[in-house]
Amino acid sequence: MNSAMASAPPQAGAEIFDRIVAAPSGLVMLDSKDVHGLIDQFRAIARHTGQAIYLWQPDTGLGSLRDMHVRVPDCQRLGNALRYMQQSMHFGVYFLLGLELPLSAMDATLLRQLSRSPKEHLRRVVLIDAPAALAEHLGDLATHLCGADSQPRRLRLRDGRWLV
Repeated sequence: MNSAMASAPPQAGAEIFDRIVAAPSGLVMLDSKDVHGLIDQFRAIARHTGQAIYLWQPDTGLGSLRDMHVRVPDCQRLGNALRYMQQSMHFGVYFLLGLELPLSAMDATLLRQLSRSPKEHLRRVVLIDAPAALAEHLGDLATHLCGADSQPRRLRLRDGRWLV
């Protein structure tokens, strides 16, 4: 593989990631048909750009998407992970996958507070395929996005190969 192709930014998922970062709310609800494919796309973006992108799951806790084996200490439980996100003063996109209801009152309060995060600290908390009851509970506090690219794919011919 030549260096020009290796340094090209990942196209798949980049438009969705840009919409997440541009969302008016600090809390984003993302619906996706292919959750694991989408996470792989975000992992490629994190590795290519060096952005601080994290994934929280109930069984693994909070970990970096850029460095697969890097876990944030003491963030196994949802409440601890949400407090970590709230206290972070750096740019970060935090994906939460596998949320189960009912949420504790403290976790629901932390999610509402994260939706109103200050503008000087860009932070996005993204709930992937959240339960419908949670989406109703959060209402207009969260920005709702679909996990499919809105732009049609165009094929390009490069070095004798068709690329998306």
